Amino acid sequence: MADEDKLQPLMFLMTYMLMKRRRDINNADTQRLNEVKRRIRHRQYFFQRQRRMLMMLTARDVRCSCDIRTRPWTSTECTDWWEQVVMTEFQPSDWLEKFRMSRETFFFLCGKLKPRLARQDTHFRRALPLEKRVAVALWRLASNIEYRTISGLFGVGSSTVCKCVRDVCHAIVALLRPVYLCSPSVQEVEDSARHFLSRWGFPHCVGAVATLHTAILTPSANVANYANPDGWLSVVSQPGLLFASIAEHSQLLLETKHIVLSRYVLLGESGYPLQPWLMKAYSKKKEEDDRFVRAWRGAATALLRLRARWQCLSKRNDCSLDVVPTMILACCILHNVCEAHGDLFRGEWHGEVTKGENPQPGHTAARAPSPSGSSDHLQGEEVRKLFCHYFQQSQLQQQD
Repeated sequence: MADEDKLQPLMFLMTYMLMKRRRDINNADTQRLNEVKRRIRHRQYFFQRQRRMLMMLTARDVRCSCDIRTRPWTSTECTDWWEQVVMTEFQPSDWLEKFRMSRETFFFLCGKLKPRLARQDTHFRRALPLEKRVAVALWRLASNIEYRTISGLFGVGSSTVCKCVRDVCHAIVALLRPVYLCSPSVQEVEDSARHFLSRWGFPHCVGAVATLHTAILTPSANVANYANPDGWLSVVSQPGLLFASIAEHSQLLLETKHIVLSRYVLLGESGYPLQPWLMKAYSKKKEEDDRFVRAWRGAATALLRLRARWQCLSKRNDCSLDVVPTMILACCILHNVCEAHGDLFRGEWHGEVTKGENPQPGHTAARAPSPSGSSDHLQGEEVRKLFCHYFQQSQLQQQD
């Protein structure tokens, strides 16, 4: 027993020494592993730095060979996001989400706008590529984000973003409007009349017109002229409630009137003046109004689709007031271009519009009282009575 008591401290000492030795070995292995990782990271950083230096030297040699002298006060942020990410790595879904059109439609658009947007390099600076200018403008129209955000994304100045949006919108209107936003032909009018009759049972009707309000910043003058029924300021793309007098001078209606005056009619909101060729629902609810409202609702659906694709029409537009009408017109043309090329329309875009900060004024039910009853044409009232009589007879025949 005494021998065991003498050996116990020795056993404890030997156990402690073995554990300490094992811990020292483990610590040494950990230190060696950390040192290897540090050297690997250092070497990777060194190689990346060498690569960046070579790319900078190569880019400098290319710029020098072009004999372009940059102004000393010019400092443009350098980024290769457009060339290295968008042009090489964007998938079809990315093009559709960010530019609201396919890659094929994008380059088709660039080709059409080239005669007006092409620029040449000068001794002071290199011209921004045509495709990049169009992309900057489309990004703005599709998202309505601030100029400074687009500036940092594309590596251009905020003033350049503003100029791109202005130039591209003017080019779209000048070059593409005669093709994608023109008055319909006689054959197209007849096809539309057959569609209204087969779809909604509305005879001798070739179309419907609605009002689009685009929110704007407070103008410096004539603020009251831009107030809409909901109390916020907007630009009206088509005449509607509180703007009935404009309908008589609308270019679209005047061009269409010559085609529909003899045989067909159009459908409008309650704010439009009643004419023999321009019908609207009654100010008070009637059974006959349902046929008017169902047939007219297609115009409201089309405007919702337009606003969903181009977010600058559903959010407050902070551009200069003289640019907003051209921007709206360019969005309408671009929408027709996308529809003509069969570009996909995503259903979730509708949700983005309905959650917008500026929903359309609530007069689109086509039953609000007209602000100016005296503008209604007496012959237009007679034509509307004939339509109501036709609808009543059709309903009786269906019941029989």
